[in-house]
Formats: sequence, C-alpha cells, structure tokens
Amino acid sequence: MSTPTTTTPGPTAEVELAIGGMTCASCAARIEKKLNRMDGVTATVNYATEKAKVAYAGGVAVADLIATVEATGYTAREPEPPAPEAPDEEERTDELRPLRQRLITAVVLSVPVVAMAMVPALQIEYWQWLSLTLAAPVVTYAAWPFHRAAWTNARHGAATMDTLISIGTSAAFLWSLWALFFGSAGEPGMTHPFELTIARSDGAGNIYLEAAAGVTAFILAGRYFEARSKRKAGAALRALLELGAKDVTVLRDGRETSVPVADLRAGDRFLVRPGEKIATDGTVVEGSSAVDASMLTGESVPVEVGVGDPVTGATLNAGGRLVVEATRVGADTQLARMARLVEDAQNGKAAAQRLADRISAVFVPVVIGLALATLGFWLGNGSGLTAAFTAAVAVLIIACPCALGLATPTALMVGTGRGAQLGILIKGPEVLENTRRADTIVLDKTGTVTTGRMTLLGVHTADGTDEAEVLRLAGALEHASEHPIARAVATGAMEKLGALPTPEDFANVTGLGVQGVVEGHAVLVGREKLLADWAIALPAGLERAKHEAEAAGRTAITVAWDGEARAVLEVADAVKDTSAEAIRRLRALGLTPILLTGDNRAVADAVAAEVGIDQVFAEVMPEDKVDVVKRLQAEGRSVAMVGDGVNDAAALAQADLGLAMGTGTDAAIEAGDLTLVRGDLRAAADAIRLSRRTLATIKGNLFWAFAYNVAALPLAAAGLLNPMIAGAAMAFSSVFVVGNSLRLRGFKPAA
Repeated sequence: MSTPTTTTPGPTAEVELAIGGMTCASCAARIEKKLNRMDGVTATVNYATEKAKVAYAGGVAVADLIATVEATGYTAREPEPPAPEAPDEEERTDELRPLRQRLITAVVLSVPVVAMAMVPALQIEYWQWLSLTLAAPVVTYAAWPFHRAAWTNARHGAATMDTLISIGTSAAFLWSLWALFFGSAGEPGMTHPFELTIARSDGAGNIYLEAAAGVTAFILAGRYFEARSKRKAGAALRALLELGAKDVTVLRDGRETSVPVADLRAGDRFLVRPGEKIATDGTVVEGSSAVDASMLTGESVPVEVGVGDPVTGATLNAGGRLVVEATRVGADTQLARMARLVEDAQNGKAAAQRLADRISAVFVPVVIGLALATLGFWLGNGSGLTAAFTAAVAVLIIACPCALGLATPTALMVGTGRGAQLGILIKGPEVLENTRRADTIVLDKTGTVTTGRMTLLGVHTADGTDEAEVLRLAGALEHASEHPIARAVATGAMEKLGALPTPEDFANVTGLGVQGVVEGHAVLVGREKLLADWAIALPAGLERAKHEAEAAGRTAITVAWDGEARAVLEVADAVKDTSAEAIRRLRALGLTPILLTGDNRAVADAVAAEVGIDQVFAEVMPEDKVDVVKRLQAEGRSVAMVGDGVNDAAALAQADLGLAMGTGTDAAIEAGDLTLVRGDLRAAADAIRLSRRTLATIKGNLFWAFAYNVAALPLAAAGLLNPMIAGAAMAFSSVFVVGNSLRLRGFKPAA
C-alpha cells in the first residue's frame, strides 16, 4: 500500500518580468491567464507598462515563467534595474523608430492611392497598376505588425482588432490582385465611376487597394501616438531617482572628499551645507538647521533638527551646516522605498481595455463567421465561385474599420490639444474612462489646496504699537536670516513697506529665532521662549492672539524690542484664492472631496474648514497615503487623487485617476494620469469635464464607425455592394468621425 506524498510549497518569491510583443489589452489578459494557471503562481500583467508582476512558490522557477510567456507567443525577461541616470531623449525616441518608419511609409504611399480611387479625374490610363505599386509596401511592410499579431492570436484561438485589420486589408489586397491579373480590372482605361447604385456584380472589375492602404495608415497613426504615451510609463521612477543628490561630501580621516552618492556606505559621515540636498537617510551628529521636507512628507513648516535627530535623503537643508551619519543607503532609503511604491501601484493597477478591443472581441468572430456563411450560401445557391467569393470578400471589406482607425486618435488629439491650450495634459486613452467612474477626489494640501510656501497672514500688535513699525523692525531682522519662516516675514514686510533698514547687529539663536539691533532698537523675533530667556512676558492680548493662531494651525512668532513684547505675527501656508471655488465645482461633478496631508491635524482642519471639505486625513506619511487610497477603493469608491509632491507620487499612481499639479515635482507629474499645468485647483474640475467629454466623443465615434459597417453588411452579404457605395460609406463615416471630434475644440472652462 502506497502513502500519498504531500508537497509543501516553498516560500513565496516575487519577480517582475518585462513583456514584449503585446499589441492590445487582451494580450495582457491572455498572458495573465496563462501564468495564473501555473501551480503556485499569482500574476498581474500591465499592458501600459509592459510588465508582469509575478508571485510564485513551490518548484516554480523564473525560467518556467518566461517559458510560459514565450509559449503564449510573447517575449519575457527580467528587467534591468533602473539606472540613476535617465537615458537621454534621443535614446528613448529611438525605441519608436521602427513604428514611425512604418507610419511614414504608409501615409506617403496611401494618400495618392486613396486620391486616385475616390477622384475619377485622377484615374489615368494605368492608374490601377500605379495604385498596386504604391499599396503593396503599405499592406506588406507597414501592416506587418498587424499580420504578425493576427497570426499569434490565431495560434491561440483568439481574435482582436489586429485580426480584423489583418484579414480585412489582406482580403482587399488579395482580391485586388486577382481582379487585376485574372479579372477585367487590369485592362487599360479601367475606371471606378461615381455610381451610387445597388447592383449585383461579380467583382472581377473592382479593386479595393485604397481600403487596404488607407486603413493601415489610419490605424498605424493611432498605434504610434499610443506608443509615445506608453514610452513614458517609467518616467515616474526616473523622476524619483533623479530627485536625490548626485554627489556627496564625505568626511574621511578628517578630510572632505566629494564622491558619488552610489559610493556612500552606512556609517559614513557626510557634510550638508546650507541649500544642499541631504544625500541619504541618516542621523545628525554635528550642527543644527531647518530642513525643508515638504516634497517628501507634505509638512509645510520646515523641521528644526539638531544632534541626534534623523534626517531623510533628498530633503533640503534650508539653514546651517550639518554633519550627518548615514544610516540607510541605496535601495533601503525612504526615497527608494517610495520609488518602489510608485512602481507597485502602477503595476497593480488593472489594465484598462480599449473600447475598440472590447467591441472587436464580439465583432471580429461574427464578421468572419458571416463572411464564411455568405461564401457557403452563394456556393450552395449555384451562383459560381467568383460571385460567392466577391460577396464574402465584400463582407470583410465593409467590416474593415476605416473610421475606427480615426475614432480614438482624432478625438484624443483634439481633446488633448484643447486641454493643452487650457493647461490640462491628458496622458492617454485609458485615462478617460477613469474620469467617468471617479466619485471621490482626494486632495493633497501643501501646494495643491494651499500655495505651498509660508506666507505672513496676520499681525497682532500690543496697545500703542504701530503695525508698520513692527513690520519694519521685525522684517529687517528676519531679512538677514535664511529660514523659510523668516523669509515669509521679510517678504510680507517688503510687500507692504518696500525697502527695509539694514540691521546693525544680527545673531541667529538656534531653534528659537533671531536677535539684533535695528535703528538703535534691540529687537527679538522668534518663539515665546526666546522672549522668556530675556525675561519678557507677553501681555494678555498678545497671549490670546498667539493661542488663537496656533489653534488655527498657524505658526505664531513673537516680536519684542527694548525690553517689551510688541506683537505676534501669524505665518502659515496660505490657502489659494481659487481653492474654495474649485471644491464647489468638484462637488457639482458628483465628486466627494477629501483632504489628505502629512501636516498636523490643526493645520489640516483649518484648511479644510476654509475651503469646504468635510473629511480630513492628517499627519499621514507617504506609505500611509497609498493605504488611504487603497482603503477608499476597498469601500467600492473610484478614487481620483490630486497632488504635487514626491510624497504624493505613489498615491497618484495607486489612485484610479491621478491629477498632478504642474507646479509640483517631476515625480508627481510623471506618476499622474492628468497634469494641470496651472497651479489652480479649478483646472482639476475642468480636466475631469474635458476628459469626460472626450470619452463621450470617442464612444460616439466608435458607435458610428461600427454602425455604418454593420448597416452595410446585409448589402455586402446579398452581393449588392457597389464598390463606390462602399468607398463613399467609408469616406462618410470617416468624415463624420473627424467632424464629431472637432467639436471638442469648442470646449470652454467653467466660468
């Protein structure tokens, strides 16, 4: 008696594969399905980024995963780690060269073919042979990607738009060859007159070269523009990696040595001067300063750091000289972890199938079946092989989606062009569907709802003190400091008074403020503790003003001179003038606004109340921002996210729709689906309206592109389709689609 053996699966490992050869979203779905059929394998394939994220266990090896993908008809390899230096633009452009060459070939050669077929005056004595000479390279060389994809699909029992394009163009071209060499179409002086009559024809005198060449050119144009947007899929990671410092000054054996950041090791001590980026995560061992971490954490107020405090790589040293001991380097830093978060969010996002592919999944098999049924019917009816084959080929030709090649690209080009005029950049067709579904919009605070910079918002003076004098003396002293809060006070004072006096004496009191002599007055500006050290107490009115400012989430700065407290200044990240109006417009589009920020609760609540937002997530770290978006998605919401900082990049990628403020960082812009060039949040509402309008136009185009074909199919099946009627129907459907798309040029932002 034998005992069954139980196999214990090994630990789960993860790998990311670069996939090649995909032409549509259904390709990604097919690869994903094959991989997930393997024991112990869970895979997600993203058509947009051309990557597969695979978790595997048991006896599965990476080579087995690659073999499965290759057996499905595609290529797979482990991607190279992203280089810290992005390749130059010329190298990235070269990836598109083959597709661009095919497109140029198709356009240059197909234009005269279509013109000769549609304009009888251009039909010279041997025009049909000239058309064949021009169309042959288009249908063979330029359309080769469609034929190759159709063959791959056929081997796996699938049909996509590539299948229909390949069959339609091949049928049109091969039938034209037969008509030219074995029918009457090749006779000198043959013309295609403009006869809009329905009559039975044996097809021996008809050629369809314009359909074969024109469809190829139209659809190659669509693929090229799509490929250009897909090429930028990895730009978010490049932007994050480029954010960090490139070189660092390391202290070794008492000497300062400049080395590349890649050579930095944990335990090394390095120098950070004022205005420099901190090279990597570490701990301050010498000096004190204010560190601007807003790009990473969302904290609008610079953080004071001293000996023993942790600092994060890529943040900016805004104040004094620091010596930092590196604690995490390379892939362990917070910046690198955020890059992984962005990549995981992009790869985990379900690939949106293009609308044309969804329709073609049903339409293609139906058309092929109808063509075969037509052939069988006429053969069985005794009409002869020529008439039967003519009717069957006519079915394929009229079904070949000429207008479909224009449906998405024209609407997208007009919509994105109009968006660019309004400061809205739409990255691709997949983005549009997400704007329709979005019902919740998550807004970053710093730089999105607010200006992202510290601003002097209020001045409270003691009895008998003049506000202008407060601003003149405090502004003059703060103007000598590099601290962001000091700059806010100095800028506010200069905006109201103009030129400021020069301090006769100045000193920075670490962590507390500044002190000095201005116009003969001994002036103190900073925290209340600075005044307390000089035995100066705040009077009741200023004490009350200070508490109210702090309760509203603002930074309160005390001012004293000649031994008396004179004023309290309020400094904060000011709310943009247009933010409240933007929130009202977003609500009108059916979106629920939520404020999400790394800033403290008091500041977040104050900003939310000012602009009219009810739900707030405050003191949220970058990793937690992604978790908040995931939590909202788990509740069944379709989440749009608006942000501008590196800390928002992963959440922008995770959201169903990412809107990046163009005034923000490259990492946020590249991770987003829509970029708002203006720093005006009202553009978010306009972007969603324009995207929804563009999507509606694409859907209308797709409907009419198929409607004309479907309406003519019965005529084709009945053998009554005159070639000029087919050409006119295709031309009219194309003109209609282009005209419908051009209506997007009239889109106007909300008043």
